[in-house]
Amino acid sequence: MIQYPFLRKGATIGVTAPSSGVQPELHDLINTAEKRLKEKGYDIQIGDTVWTQEKAKSAPAKIRAKELNEMLTNDGIELIFPPWGGELLIEILEHMNFNDMEPKWILGYSDTSVLLLATTLKTGIATAHGTNLVDVRGEYSDKTTAMWEKVLSTKRGDSILQYSSEKYQKEWQHDNPTPQIYHLTEPTEWKVLLGKDAQVEGRLLGGCIDVIRHLIGTEYGDVANFRKQFTKGEPILWYFENCYLNTTDLRRTLVQMRLAGWFEGCAGILFGRSPANDTVGNYTIEDVYQDLYEELQLPIIYDIDCGHVPPQITFVNGAYAKVEVREGKGKVLQHLI
Repeated sequence: MIQYPFLRKGATIGVTAPSSGVQPELHDLINTAEKRLKEKGYDIQIGDTVWTQEKAKSAPAKIRAKELNEMLTNDGIELIFPPWGGELLIEILEHMNFNDMEPKWILGYSDTSVLLLATTLKTGIATAHGTNLVDVRGEYSDKTTAMWEKVLSTKRGDSILQYSSEKYQKEWQHDNPTPQIYHLTEPTEWKVLLGKDAQVEGRLLGGCIDVIRHLIGTEYGDVANFRKQFTKGEPILWYFENCYLNTTDLRRTLVQMRLAGWFEGCAGILFGRSPANDTVGNYTIEDVYQDLYEELQLPIIYDIDCGHVPPQITFVNGAYAKVEVREGKGKVLQHLI
C-alpha cells in the first residue's frame, strides 16, 4: 500500500540541498522564495547545505545525507523542498535512513528525482516530481506550476485533476524574470505516437532519465519488488524527462531499462519536452520513440509538461493516474489510493 503525505496550511517546509547548493551571488533566489512561501503562511526552515556549493555539490555526501535525514525525521516538517537539482545526489543514497522515514512530501525535479524515485521504490512513500523551490519565488505562479500546493494537499483516498499548460517556455531568460518567473510563449501540444488521441492509466513512476537510470541494478531501483510489495502488481505508467541526452544515449538507456525489467507490467510511457534529444546520424527523437513502441507495443505520449522546459505538472510517484490526450490537450487525473 502506498503511503501519502499531506501538506497542511501553515506547515513547516524544510529546505535542504541533497545535490547542489546555491552560490553566494545567487542567495537572493532563496531569500525571495522564502519570502513568497511565508506570504502563503508557511514556516520555513533552511539547512546549512543550501548556502554552499563546492566541487559540483553543496557539501560532502555524509553531511548532505545527515541534514536530509534530520529533516525527514523531524515531526515538525511536512515538506522537503530542495532549492534545485544538480549532479551528484546519488552519492547520498547509501547514507540515507530509509527505514526511519515518516510519510512527508519531497518535491522537486532534475537530480532531485533520484531521491524521489529511490524513496518511493524503497519505502512505498509517495513523492512529488514538480517545481523546484527557486521557481516559486515569483509574485505569482502560472496555473500549471501553482498546482503543486493543491496536489500536496490532497488527502489519501481523494483525486486531483491537472491539465496541460496553454503555453510553455522555449528558453530561459535568467536576467529578465517575469512576475511568474517563466516566459511562456510557445503553444503547448501533447503528442501521441501513431495517432492524435490516447488514454492510459497505471501507477506513476519516473523522473529525469539522465540520472534515475543510474539506479538500475541497485537496491534503490528495484521496480519489481516495488510492484510486488506496494502495488499488488498493478501496471506502471512511466514518465521521463531528458535534460542532456542525445538520441543514441537516450536509446541506450531505454534499452537498458527494458533489459533490466523496468518495463515489465508497463501500461505506457510519457516523455516530457526536452532541451536535448539532439539527432545523431539522422536518428531522431521520433525514431527513438518508434523503436521503443515496436519493442513494447505500448502507448507513447510525448512533449508533455514535465522537466527542464517549464512549466510542469506535479506527478506523484506511486499515485494511480489516468492520462488522456485529445487533439493536443492533456489531462492527468491522479488518485491517491
